[in-house]
Amino acid sequence: MADLLWDDVRGFFDPDLMGALPDVLVPGASVEDWQAVLDLVDVSGWKCQYSEGESVLPVPRAEVVLSRQADAECPQLRVWLAPEVLVIFRFYSADEIDFDVDLRELQGQERLDLFCEFLTAIGRRLGKPVLMDAEGGDGSHPVLGFEVESDRVVLLAEPLAS
Repeated sequence: MADLLWDDVRGFFDPDLMGALPDVLVPGASVEDWQAVLDLVDVSGWKCQYSEGESVLPVPRAEVVLSRQADAECPQLRVWLAPEVLVIFRFYSADEIDFDVDLRELQGQERLDLFCEFLTAIGRRLGKPVLMDAEGGDGSHPVLGFEVESDRVVLLAEPLAS
């Protein structure tokens, strides 16, 4: 059974209401949590590409990425959950795992289920919540996310009309 039903959450996936690229994050993370996510991506079978600026490189260990100089360009890890569903991790800091997804790629129940499976995989691996906020949000008003206690993705805000 689906964690969320498309008809209940479609407003949170409307790019005109939420911004096209909502912020998804794992607060209270660590270098070890980042490495656990990198390991999950490695064993998942998802296609991925790591880059620093224009350079595509092999995926390094988390402690290497997160120990770069403060003025260095922010590395990205692009992960394709499906051929047309891209998630982009940005290594801003060790204490928060931050990634974006394009809402235009997450339309309909099938894509919603894929996204929920992804959030659940990360949340279970880390034993931490994974929260989605509107684009540019600070994480203080998440609309949905993986909840550790219930072991599933749940609504965290009242549904929006789309």
